[in-house]
Amino acid sequence: MNKILLENFEWEVIENYKEGYDAEAVKSRYTEYFEPYDYIVGDWSYGKLRLKGFCDKLNLICNRSNDIKFKDDYIKDLCSYECKYFVLKKIKPEKNS
Repeated sequence: MNKILLENFEWEVIENYKEGYDAEAVKSRYTEYFEPYDYIVGDWSYGKLRLKGFCDKLNLICNRSNDIKFKDDYIKDLCSYECKYFVLKKIKPEKNS
């Protein structure tokens, strides 16, 4: 899969529905706001890219509205019908033993 470096964090494209992933568009929309999140979901509506942060259950900021297990509900309920979208997962550095 594709990887992208955003503000010193490496992310991997783990889902790319209808070829929604556009590296340049993501780079232009990314801010430090997304640093605490484990995932970023990007969706396209009316030609504009929207980004939303999501978390793994173990992340301290995880709640119902940003829990990655509810990503499909978010796409179904809050995104344009059959829109292009993608999911980025933060690649966590390996811990030295």
